[in-house]
Amino acid sequence: MKTIDVDRSLCANHGQCAIAAPGGFRMNSEGILEYEETFEDGLLDEVEEAIDVCPVQAIFLKD
Repeated sequence: MKTIDVDRSLCANHGQCAIAAPGGFRMNSEGILEYEETFEDGLLDEVEEAIDVCPVQAIFLKD
């Protein structure tokens, strides 16, 4: 399993990660990002895409 972290001081809730990787990211009813801290290796491509498309580069992959 892999782990991600979202720097909440940077995150502006644009939601691009939720579009790129709906298996790990979602916007709640208030427009606030929610995410799974750990994910299966099969979602790695989606999560890497989410990291790439984040306009404020607030998502980090941890080992």
